[in-house]
Amino acid sequence: MRAFREAVEARDLDAVEALLAEDVVFTSPVVFRPYPGKAITAAIVRAVAQVFEDFRYERELAGADGRDHALVFTARVGERQLTGCDFIHVNEEGLIDGLTVMVRPLSGAQALAAAMGARAEEIAKEVEARSA
Repeated sequence: MRAFREAVEARDLDAVEALLAEDVVFTSPVVFRPYPGKAITAAIVRAVAQVFEDFRYERELAGADGRDHALVFTARVGERQLTGCDFIHVNEEGLIDGLTVMVRPLSGAQALAAAMGARAEEIAKEVEARSA
């Protein structure tokens, strides 16, 4: 999805949030349960933007119907280099209603889990503030 990619690359997190449907479901590479809702998804994306260093998209794939997309990326978390993919599904209005992230290798996923875990309280506070 070109708009999402451009917003992420520009670090325009407000634009990323504007692309999310209210009922978006975020599926993390390091947490078992999915996170439903725009507020939590936006908060997670904001935290990831702080955690990932040297982030760049390498390629983009799109499904025939234009509603499924895969954006392959590389990034670093501390000393750990990782490769990942954002799997995006858009609804009939063109908003993102599904965002699944996968990363490899395991050491990169572990570094990501630790860095995001350290921001859990910050994420929860942002979601609470947006939900109030």
